[in-house]
Amino acid sequence: MIAAERATFAGRWRDAVASAGDRPFLVWEDATGRVTAWTYSEFDALVARVAGSLADRGVGAGDSVHLALANSPAFVAVWLAATQLGAWIVPSDPRATAPEIAGHVGRTRPAVGLCARTRAGAYREGAGSTTDVVEVDEDDVEVGALAGRPAEWPPAERPAPRDTAAVMFTSGTTSAPKGVVVTQANYAFAGDVMAATAGLDATDRQLVVLPMFHANAQYYSFASAIAVGASVALMHGFSASGFLSQAARHGATHASLFAAPMRMILARGATPEPGLVLRHCWYAQNVTDDQYEELSRLLRCRPRQLYGMTETIPAVLTNRATDPVPQSMGVPSLGCEVDLRVPDGDGDVVDGEIGEVAVRGVRGITLFAGYLADPETTARSFRAGWFRTGDLAHRDAHGRFYFAGRRSDVLKVAGENVSVVEVEAVLAEHESVLEAAVVGEPDEIRDEVPVGYVVQQPGRPPIDVAELHRWCEARLSKVKRPVRIEVVDELPRTSVGKIRKFMLRTDDRSSSRSGN
Repeated sequence: MIAAERATFAGRWRDAVASAGDRPFLVWEDATGRVTAWTYSEFDALVARVAGSLADRGVGAGDSVHLALANSPAFVAVWLAATQLGAWIVPSDPRATAPEIAGHVGRTRPAVGLCARTRAGAYREGAGSTTDVVEVDEDDVEVGALAGRPAEWPPAERPAPRDTAAVMFTSGTTSAPKGVVVTQANYAFAGDVMAATAGLDATDRQLVVLPMFHANAQYYSFASAIAVGASVALMHGFSASGFLSQAARHGATHASLFAAPMRMILARGATPEPGLVLRHCWYAQNVTDDQYEELSRLLRCRPRQLYGMTETIPAVLTNRATDPVPQSMGVPSLGCEVDLRVPDGDGDVVDGEIGEVAVRGVRGITLFAGYLADPETTARSFRAGWFRTGDLAHRDAHGRFYFAGRRSDVLKVAGENVSVVEVEAVLAEHESVLEAAVVGEPDEIRDEVPVGYVVQQPGRPPIDVAELHRWCEARLSKVKRPVRIEVVDELPRTSVGKIRKFMLRTDDRSSSRSGN
């Protein structure tokens, strides 16, 4: 713990440049397929020029820099430059609307706001006239709009471990986003844990296709690579049809995905790719057993499920490298303390029983520092020193955790608890269903009832809603069966594939097919 309390992300970058300066750091493939590569020393020179530009615009220690940038060298350079200056980034979805941008900018008051030239209209509208806006060409590998006089390294005042390095707004799958405060030490700890858990070393290469503004790409891929001097192949975005060829083309050994992109790869009818050398792939959220086996064949490795949140910093649960269990979130990661606690209480939960996932650590070091300007919500998220995630799970005799839904995913149907995760799993096992989501709907007699939303599996017989109800009748007790099933073209998602269930309760789905 002493080492974690002294570490900074700025220091991790300086160490990597010093020890692996001539080694590859970043390989960037833009939307046209053009590839540009930098060593650690070469990219550090770019970071210094960006830092100088930011400093000339008034960015210093303790200031924030807002980014609404897609995957690009500019995003990485600004992130690292701000880190070195002791400033902090506020990454937003580059496709965010003007009101969303206004919310983030209003809550963080950045010294500078960065956006793509192609999306500058909505950004400027949201950022307002008082924000210094810099328009960036995301394909410009020289980051011309951001390049200034090189800042001198090392900075006169290095950032301290507990200094803020980022505020990341949660994805808001069930409610309005909260600003998660991430420190310099948090990034360093995430990188150390994820590198050790993945068996990453300097000869490895991470493939990053998930969005850079999200914690997954930052914590699990970039921070871990920097921790050991490994390299990163950064793609402009995720392509279901191109993922395997990109991994092979760039010699990637490690990758990270969510279940939704994995299903998309399968839905495109992917075939094995010659030259693929992947030996490790993280994934979050469940896939079916059949999907897992097909993915293992395509990826040529056994993907390992993990569990983490922006607040937990690293993935606090990870499957073991040997014999991973597809349906399990794994066991506590190295250096992480995870337990199950009685919901709304402090008692222990015995193996086999469902409890709330709780994580214990040091705020600002191994756990997030808190929620931005919201001490009340921060205090409510902890009980007896444990951060309460709001996620439910059970644990087997081998110490493996299994997801059982969010607390909001447990419906109270006529006085009985119904896990929507169980109902979703039954729907998803049907041959014609690609994926499913279940939400609660108010009911005058039973308080609330489950309603299912399903997406058609490509290449399979069209979903027959009446037959799907019979499928559920054969596998679920009456209280768990969806009272209505709707077929939708797609499920509403965040940028990284998490289902935004609150939108299922409000969206107009007049084009959907339903039945009882």
